[in-house]
Amino acid sequence: MQGFSRNHKMAMCAGALAAAMAGAGAAELAPKPTLADVIKASKPSDWRPLDPANTMYMELPAGRVVIEMAPVFAPAHVDNIRTLVREHYFDGLAVIRSQDNWVVQWGDPDEKNPRPMKSAKPTLKGEFTIPMKNDTAFVRMPDRDGYAPQVGHSNGFPSARDPKSGRAWLTHCYGMVGVGRDTGADSGSGSSLYVVIGHGPRHLDRNITVVGRVISGMPLLSTIARGPGPMGFYDKPEMNVPIASVKMAADVPEAERSKFEVMRTETATYEKAVEAQRNRGGPWTKVAAGYIDLCNAPIPVREVK
Repeated sequence: MQGFSRNHKMAMCAGALAAAMAGAGAAELAPKPTLADVIKASKPSDWRPLDPANTMYMELPAGRVVIEMAPVFAPAHVDNIRTLVREHYFDGLAVIRSQDNWVVQWGDPDEKNPRPMKSAKPTLKGEFTIPMKNDTAFVRMPDRDGYAPQVGHSNGFPSARDPKSGRAWLTHCYGMVGVGRDTGADSGSGSSLYVVIGHGPRHLDRNITVVGRVISGMPLLSTIARGPGPMGFYDKPEMNVPIASVKMAADVPEAERSKFEVMRTETATYEKAVEAQRNRGGPWTKVAAGYIDLCNAPIPVREVK
């Protein structure tokens, strides 16, 4: 700076500071990527196909509901449900309950003369939690949670864990599928299932066996007419929504299968997807939340044409 006047030096420093501040402001105002941006920039390796052995198709009058099961978290119930499906237990049964902002439930509408379960077990020990060591796919989210010390995703399923107790479990988020039971913890079997259609009832976590989530077809369930009876049960047989069939994808010819992929939760793209939902990008958002609830961070699913 030798040879310049004091005022010239001050002017140059002020100009440099202004340029630096402008650059910082530009960085702060740089548009954040949206979830759509993250999905568009993803690589084929960021996605996994559904396993036909753990995928169910429930055929309703309005179309197909695709359910991915989670045998890591409920091995006995998932195995029992496979048996029920392959012995055509659900075929001809019905959706029997639709409670607003709560659940849609399906099973046998005839409690007085229930359908025989053949070789499936009529009751199972509740699988509300598993040892943490069994959940090797857990990816933790940094956001705080009111229901568990740690939350995140396990192979695409929203999950939680408690290092003190050493237990892990699936959570009651929108689209998650659970096993209906009576008062007894060991009174469920998988013959009556429900899906969450409202705000995540997380207080049910660790009180009910959760077996998977709906991958496709939620609008077919969430828009079903609400039941007028207590807890949303239908009080007239004609209100029941018939189930044409339930099949394992592995038992359906390849050409008739629904082709879906789930974003892998062990990838950097998953972290970007969660961040895009935590701090929504795009011109519409004016205030970034800087936080996201577990149930507001669903794992992306895409259909493969």
